[in-house]
Amino acid sequence: MNLKEIKELIALVVEKGLTEFELERSGVKVRIKRPNPADNGMMAAAVTPQVILPPVAVPMTVSAGAPAGHLPPAPAEAAASAGPQEDLHFIKSPIVGTFYASPNPDAPPFAKPGDTVEAGQTLCIIEAMKLMNEIECDMAGEIVKCYVANAQPVEYGERLFSLRPRRKK
Repeated sequence: MNLKEIKELIALVVEKGLTEFELERSGVKVRIKRPNPADNGMMAAAVTPQVILPPVAVPMTVSAGAPAGHLPPAPAEAAASAGPQEDLHFIKSPIVGTFYASPNPDAPPFAKPGDTVEAGQTLCIIEAMKLMNEIECDMAGEIVKCYVANAQPVEYGERLFSLRPRRKK
């Protein structure tokens, strides 16, 4: 991706009135954020492109300082879905898009609660900008819960699955 393409993306974000845009292509991730013009009157001068090279694998876990939109499950829900004080690993959406549990409408889901999965195994597909992105499991374990319904829109960082990590012998 060159500077001209990035400038075109910024112009498109401003033209369409978007406040946030993210694109990942060929190992290059571009995130464009700008303040909401209705909030403070800032326009194109406030657009801040952020280019990240190369993408970095980040462990997807929830901490006490999680954003308000991504809170851990309620205590009753956590107790029902996991054993006492069990440490679950959360698989989160790396992009904004539409969640698909299977490769096509007639196929069974890639993974469902109770399934044992391996690191690198495809768990779902997230469609973003007409591109189908396979989301892979980053560790071996058992799927405890799927948080998203098929064909539902997902946000960046939203929980997709909880996983009970495989115990090392």
